Amino acid sequence: MTADATGPAGAAAPSGLSGLVIGILGGTGDQGRGLARRLSMAGHRVIIGSRDAGRAKSAAADIGGGPLLDGGLNHEAAAEADIVIVAIPWDGHADVLSELAGPLAGKVVIDCVNPLGFDSRGAYSIGVPEGSAAEQAASVLPGSTVVGAFHHVSAQLLLDPEVETMDLDVLVLGDDRTATDLVIALAAEIPGMRGVYGGRLRNCGQVEALTANLVSINRRYKAHAGIRITDV
Repeated sequence: MTADATGPAGAAAPSGLSGLVIGILGGTGDQGRGLARRLSMAGHRVIIGSRDAGRAKSAAADIGGGPLLDGGLNHEAAAEADIVIVAIPWDGHADVLSELAGPLAGKVVIDCVNPLGFDSRGAYSIGVPEGSAAEQAASVLPGSTVVGAFHHVSAQLLLDPEVETMDLDVLVLGDDRTATDLVIALAAEIPGMRGVYGGRLRNCGQVEALTANLVSINRRYKAHAGIRITDV
């Protein structure tokens, strides 16, 4: 991915949010289901993707998103969506995205994957040769415009029907101004959430790694901590 204002393949990101179809790869996990629920509540058609179509359809039904929410195979979600969120487990990240490079070409791909490990001392960040999960996505998806976002959003709060607003900012990182502006606007579709530009894609490593600190905070204080950016 080049660091210019147009993106690697001149990705044709939708000019606005109206009618935007969102695919969520690996959407049967907590984070994917939570984002699917909130974005469908905001009026977007959302397709939950999985390696198992039945599991994806079951996840969509369990969320109760109504006619705007459906499930299918990952490649179906990638092909039908205008913009795609990557919420797959880290250990399958590169392989799954490589398989979907064709249907993802020309699209904005939002990577929210955090490469983390866990041991008896808690959560820790895993080093990624490319620098971050988002940069790895960009390397295997040369025809897509990759944006890093939604790393620090609590899945529990997204899924909780009693939580009406999300009290946090979402750092949005990327090399294409049109794409990052689109993702910032998409984040704002969820009540209480604000998208804030956080720099180029090369800066995504420390954003992903910060999730390990938030996990530690949450365990210590029995919380669902997020972040807020001051004076912006």
